[in-house]
Amino acid sequence: MLRNFVKCTLLSAVLALSFNSCKKETIIETIVDPPVPQEEIIQISTQYGDMYLWLYKATPLHRENFLKLAKDSFYNNTTFHRIISGFMIQGGDPNTKDTDSTNDGTGDPGYTIPAEIRDSIKHDRGALAAARLADAVNPLKASSGSQFYICHSKSGTQGLNNQYTVFGMVMKGLNVIDSVVKQPKNKTTNRPYSDIKMQVKVVKKTLEEIKLEYNYIPKQ
Repeated sequence: MLRNFVKCTLLSAVLALSFNSCKKETIIETIVDPPVPQEEIIQISTQYGDMYLWLYKATPLHRENFLKLAKDSFYNNTTFHRIISGFMIQGGDPNTKDTDSTNDGTGDPGYTIPAEIRDSIKHDRGALAAARLADAVNPLKASSGSQFYICHSKSGTQGLNNQYTVFGMVMKGLNVIDSVVKQPKNKTTNRPYSDIKMQVKVVKKTLEEIKLEYNYIPKQ
């Protein structure tokens, strides 16, 4: 009987010790900050430098199409086939990859994009907009599936507002446009005599990085 009492007492002491040890354990939680969201922007590289472009979320069809083509390397080795100082530079035609310069400006990926013309988005200097066929054959103003232009004029090209879809803006690299429009060209077709090829890719940056690196506050 005494022996059983001693056993019980010892067992109780052991359990109490174990319980107290558990109570004294410190639980340390590791707090991990959530990743900072990143935005997809466009980098267009030429022999005259790089341009970095923001694509407007207010024009989602054009934005997603341009991102897809860039990720698929569609634009790589296409050229700026039409350049007009004080107006714009135009590119994105897959036909410019071949050796026949007479078909430049007529190519596309085989589809158009419905117009996303927004009153609040203007043809300012550096604006990225979609080329398209004329109203006579394209009354709904649908955009080319790939051809685009970037406004060069310092005052913008406001006469094109509400006529073509503007879907982006050059955040950094406007000097590249200035260099491109100076190149010798055919005065009839406005095609540069020497190819101005581009490489286009998607770059990921946080909003804070965009503000710091490109001095640009994204909008639209």
